Amino acid sequence: MNAITFTPAQVQVFNLVSHIKTETGLEALRQQLAAFYAKRIDDEMDSLWESGQYDAAKLQELRGSHFRTSYK
Repeated sequence: MNAITFTPAQVQVFNLVSHIKTETGLEALRQQLAAFYAKRIDDEMDSLWESGQYDAAKLQELRGSHFRTSYK
C-alpha cells in the first residue's frame, strides 16, 4: 500500500481545520474559502480583460452559452 504524501499547504489546512468545533465555525470557514476563490477569479478575469484576451465582444459571444455535460 502506498503512503499518502501531503503538501505543506494541505498540512496547514488540516491543522487549522482541527480547531473548528461547531457548525458556525465550519460555515464561517466555507464563507472565507468562497470569498478567497471568488477574489482569485475576479483578479484573473481583470488580468484577462486588461491583456485583451477577454473583452466585450467575447463576453457577448459567450452570453447564453451552456457548457454543462448533457447526461441524457
